[in-house]
Amino acid sequence: MSEPEWDDRGPSVEAFAEIFYVYEVRSNGDRIEYYGTPLVPRQQVIEELWPAFRDAGYELQFVRDGGETVVVAEPAEGGTSGVPWTNVVLFLATVVSTLFVGATWYYGINPFDDPTATLRAWPFTAAVMGVFGIHELGHYAMSRYHGVRASLPYFIPIPTLFGTMGAVIKMKGQMPDRKALFDIGVAGPLAGLAATVVVTLVGVQLDPVTVVDPASQSEGVVLVFNDPPLLEALVALAGGAGRANYHPVVVGGWLGMFITFLNMIPVGQLDGGHISRAMFGEYQETIAAAVPGALIALGAYLHFVDGVSLNSVGIWFFWGAIAVFMSLVGAVRPIDDSPLDRKRFVVGAVTFVLAGLCFTPVPIEMIG
Repeated sequence: MSEPEWDDRGPSVEAFAEIFYVYEVRSNGDRIEYYGTPLVPRQQVIEELWPAFRDAGYELQFVRDGGETVVVAEPAEGGTSGVPWTNVVLFLATVVSTLFVGATWYYGINPFDDPTATLRAWPFTAAVMGVFGIHELGHYAMSRYHGVRASLPYFIPIPTLFGTMGAVIKMKGQMPDRKALFDIGVAGPLAGLAATVVVTLVGVQLDPVTVVDPASQSEGVVLVFNDPPLLEALVALAGGAGRANYHPVVVGGWLGMFITFLNMIPVGQLDGGHISRAMFGEYQETIAAAVPGALIALGAYLHFVDGVSLNSVGIWFFWGAIAVFMSLVGAVRPIDDSPLDRKRFVVGAVTFVLAGLCFTPVPIEMIG
């Protein structure tokens, strides 16, 4: 078999010596595709090739093309040019969705009777989307800082209890080291918590509206939002007089705390999984293996021992199932797996403590 024609945009053939036998090289736009056979475990191939390609301005990934193994090199700074229309459309759809839900559930407005009155729910929309958006922008900013490709936030509109399921960003390429993994993972929760604190303190100062309690009734079932310790502390700090005086903006703060706790569950590619992987290395797999059982045990205890309705604690069984899947997928493995420095370790521990203050055993209680 003849030697492959080499693409002069990538590193020389010596970079592949003894780790990946290349029998064909293809160019596909800015991509360079190396077809071949791994001579060592795949992760070792990426770890050994990545520095040379990174220096040349490329990111690497393994893909399968039929029955063939391909190492794909793409420009590290490549991305979508022009207006990110998908992000824009989802953002606008989420604005509409949160306005609709906010008006209906928290402001006592019927959007079908007076559509323009729905705009009165803009503080609720600003609170919810602000908390989610700042959380994801924390990830985005730190991804760019470490040279990891990331998309702008994709908001997820859904006309349910909050009008959205949050927002996500997409990261592509290899994680350089544990520092980058930690910084990207922790930036979201800390940024989101900062926004949550501001939203909550502002909301406590606002006068109640028509629907004063962020608890709503549907088909005879009353939904009660139970407060985590952090929210109770902020309300007390701001001189709040109790749940009856909550403005709908406080729901945005409550939601920010709830999502922070869920995101900080130390499993898979959740924020908590990124942070714990950076802090504990491969021992994170042991931690992650215990998470599903802990979540399911929590739900079982609340239901069978404390007598809380299954509807109220079913979320922990649901997240236990999600944690099983995420444990199987695993956490991100950085190229450089050197231990994390002490300062970051302390920041990580503090972040987990803050997430713990966002926990309440029964977040939403269904009565009736």
